[in-house]
Amino acid sequence: MNKKIGNIFKGDKVIWMVLFFLCTISVVEVFSASSGLTYKSNNFIMPIVKHFGTIIMGVVVAVLTVNIPCRYFKLMTPFMLLFSFVTLLWVLMAGENINGAQRVIEIPGFTFQPSEIAKGTMILAEAQILSAMQGERGADRKAFGYILIIAVPLCTLIFLENLSTAVLLFAVVMMMMIVGRVPMVQLGKLMGVIVVGIMAVLTFVMAVGHDERREKPQLAKTDVVEAPAADKEDDEGFLGRLFHRADTWKARIDDFLDDRVVAPEDYDLDRDAQVAHANIAIVTSNGIGKGPGNSEERDFLAQAFSDFIFAIIIEEMGLGGAALVVFLYIVLLFRTARIANRCANNFPAFLAMGLALLLVLQASFNMLVAVGYVPVTGQPLPLISKGGTSTIINCAYIGAILSISRSAKRADDTKDGDAPGEDEAKAA
Repeated sequence: MNKKIGNIFKGDKVIWMVLFFLCTISVVEVFSASSGLTYKSNNFIMPIVKHFGTIIMGVVVAVLTVNIPCRYFKLMTPFMLLFSFVTLLWVLMAGENINGAQRVIEIPGFTFQPSEIAKGTMILAEAQILSAMQGERGADRKAFGYILIIAVPLCTLIFLENLSTAVLLFAVVMMMMIVGRVPMVQLGKLMGVIVVGIMAVLTFVMAVGHDERREKPQLAKTDVVEAPAADKEDDEGFLGRLFHRADTWKARIDDFLDDRVVAPEDYDLDRDAQVAHANIAIVTSNGIGKGPGNSEERDFLAQAFSDFIFAIIIEEMGLGGAALVVFLYIVLLFRTARIANRCANNFPAFLAMGLALLLVLQASFNMLVAVGYVPVTGQPLPLISKGGTSTIINCAYIGAILSISRSAKRADDTKDGDAPGEDEAKAA
């Protein structure tokens, strides 16, 4: 029996355990945090049934991905790049509206987010470039240019609809270049350009965006400022949607930078509902938590099952539960680093580290938002937040890491003088 299970769940057992615990936490906490969805749908069980089905599908995808030899990931790169560019252009021009931004493509029966696929595609392409151009002193100087030729267009297309995802992806690209030993002079120049670009974007947002809740205080007495309807945004065209996103970004920056001391009785829960109720959830946990299923703030947080699920975890499971979640992501990162260190060739090592950095950095973004250390970004908590495309794609990333762990183990077993494993040699 154990042998049969081992034949299904191949690869590094520790990472499989991390995936199992994250998925278990996801099922429990999403079930608890989906009260708003059950109220809207008038169906108590259907939201969690759909999420559990997505989790199962994600695990199946992970199992299938584990069985893909590492060398085939290279062959997928040009096709994935073409697919990512086409779908990102598609969603930009004719995507479906979610939370005021066109981020998904709707196909009869399901929707998917091209940005989720584009993130993994960028990691795959960068790993291939870095591995192909490695020398004794690090990556060739030309590798820097090749990476930017792919990263800049991809990140720009994502940026036009989802700023936080573009920032996240480019941060991972930078980290991979550091791991891949790209010359520091080139990275330093790039950092200078990035700083100038950030200043330009902030200037644009603050000059063009409108925070109506602050410019028109009477709006604060209403429930929320409604986002434009999807058909209205379509009438505005691309520039209209861009200016609308500037309004959203400015409002989030204003909220984050507002350091005024406000008395509890004067705090406007309608205007800053998400941040306020996330803070209430954390504080009312009293450090020990209220127990699974006993959250009260889930009824007031619009994205309790997604963007702010970490606040619900703290409210129900206390600081111990929060520490467990953080620990699982840390284990994922360091275990992947150990796998990468065992790889006989550069490509699987860079690919594994890139995927792990992507998952852990996104998790860090989400958790920092929930506790109020960075502005609201809209990034879900990988493998825990409720999601469709994101959950399945993240499981595929875990499957790729596990596939690499299999070939790395074979290579590690032959370090005493034998040739590296077949998959490792062909992935070089």
